[in-house]
Amino acid sequence: MSGYNAVLARNTGNAPKGIGPYSQTVAFSHYNNLSAQLPVDPATGALVAGGVKAQAEQCFKNIKAIVESIGHVMEDVVRITIFLKDIADVEAVNSVYAEFFPGYVPVLTTVAVAALPMGALVQVEALISNGEGTIPQAPQAGDLVKTVRNTENAPVSALSAQTVAFSHYNNLSAQLPIDPKTGRLVAGGIKEQAVQCLKNIKAILESIDVPFDDIVKITIFVKNLSDIERVNEVYTTFFPDSAIARTVAYFPARTSVAVQALPMDALVQIEAVVSHGDGTPPQVVEDRHGIVIKAKNTAAAPRHALSTQTVAFSHYNHVSAQLPLDPASGKVVGKGVREQTEQCLKNIKAIVESIDHAMSDVVKVNVFLKNIEDIAALDEVYTAFFPGGVPARRVVGVSALPENALVQIDVVVANAEGTPPEK
Repeated sequence: MSGYNAVLARNTGNAPKGIGPYSQTVAFSHYNNLSAQLPVDPATGALVAGGVKAQAEQCFKNIKAIVESIGHVMEDVVRITIFLKDIADVEAVNSVYAEFFPGYVPVLTTVAVAALPMGALVQVEALISNGEGTIPQAPQAGDLVKTVRNTENAPVSALSAQTVAFSHYNNLSAQLPIDPKTGRLVAGGIKEQAVQCLKNIKAILESIDVPFDDIVKITIFVKNLSDIERVNEVYTTFFPDSAIARTVAYFPARTSVAVQALPMDALVQIEAVVSHGDGTPPQVVEDRHGIVIKAKNTAAAPRHALSTQTVAFSHYNHVSAQLPLDPASGKVVGKGVREQTEQCLKNIKAIVESIDHAMSDVVKVNVFLKNIEDIAALDEVYTAFFPGGVPARRVVGVSALPENALVQIDVVVANAEGTPPEK
């Protein structure tokens, strides 16, 4: 197995120990997945004193400590995701963010959520490029180039790149329904705003010669969960986009969640992760062209007409957010968070096993809770599925979940075998 990538979980005493069963950073292949960082002083284990600026600074200090502990620098950050308790704090947090990224800026997603662990005002998550890769004793293309690109055909921000590519993935900044010509939200309601978000994503992809159907994961943040059906009406006019994709009815993996508020008081914001078959230099042409997207569903987990359960590309599998639905009945199980967490994780396990993987291959877990106070109860179940606490993790409290569920979970899975070139 020495020729295969390995899951590499690491922790440092210079950043806070997790408040749950998770690792600070989990590397696999050419990316490091960091757990979301709270504004916790690693020396005391308590939230730092002060307001949102002091808390934001501590979050970024913790990220910097983790990044440096694994021999990386902040310029290796590909994506930053900021979770706020109050959207009015966005400018204050952005001023701190800019101090940590004075030149290069990664892609960025910012949302306000209903609650954060420990009553924090802000939580920050980072995805890091990993040029050395994770094949044991075999550094992989340590001189891979991070490629940052922007186009005037989509909204431009001084705080974020539109797309940052590294190795075989492009990560896009979450797109608001902004008209790139005016810099303002488009007129109209949720449908018009959803159209503009997806138009912006399409414009970014066209600017880098990437087809829309190369998207492997979509995350939809809505202000009102009742708007999701209208967003879906728009969604089906963009997916599938090509004749090939229509033939196989391809949809990316997907997560939909209601948040407390979005920047500019938008009704919707959409984030995309995109396959990057040509890779980033100096990968040679014969090693990078023709890697295929492998999308799969299993009857052992709930199906959804507008998403694929798992979409693999290169060395990662992206699993759609799982609700606590019984796959046989399609209905939510139980009335408590323990039963519902167990069903979410059973569904994930069924999907992971359907592609000949194991739960030990999971590198990142994203948990959305209706009640943030349910973390302890969630962890009682969670540890049965992840007894070593290896995956990196993010937990946020949200205002509402589909099907009135108490919990929703999505994961990213290591894919050691990769996806093959088309024969």
